Amino acid sequence: MAYFLAKTDPDTYSIDDLKREGKTTWDGVRNPTAVNFIKTMKPGDTIIVYHTGDEKAIVGLAKVVSSARPDPKDDRSWVADFEYVKHAKKQVTLKDIKESHEFDDWALVRVGRLSTMSAPPEFWRWLQKQGAF
Repeated sequence: MAYFLAKTDPDTYSIDDLKREGKTTWDGVRNPTAVNFIKTMKPGDTIIVYHTGDEKAIVGLAKVVSSARPDPKDDRSWVADFEYVKHAKKQVTLKDIKESHEFDDWALVRVGRLSTMSAPPEFWRWLQKQGAF
């Protein structure tokens, strides 16, 4: 099982929207690097949901429930289906992550505009120690 982080603007599509719908097709990603991460997603992979905007925080979990596939609406993009798992018990902010200095080399810290990325297993363990899940 792999870990990924998926950013979303809560005004456009929030963790609450995902919970209400139960499942969604994660689409709209056009950055080639982010698309390449989506291409590697497999059913059972964990998605760490991150709200952008004013929150800038880890807000919940989803899981990949389909294989990645080309986006039928956009030939530059790929999609995968995500299913809601749970909200974070405690949100962990980007500030918290940066201040830890444990993930200074990770794309979340280095490449602010990347919307979808792999997440190191160490980050998952760190989130658990922070009381997020």
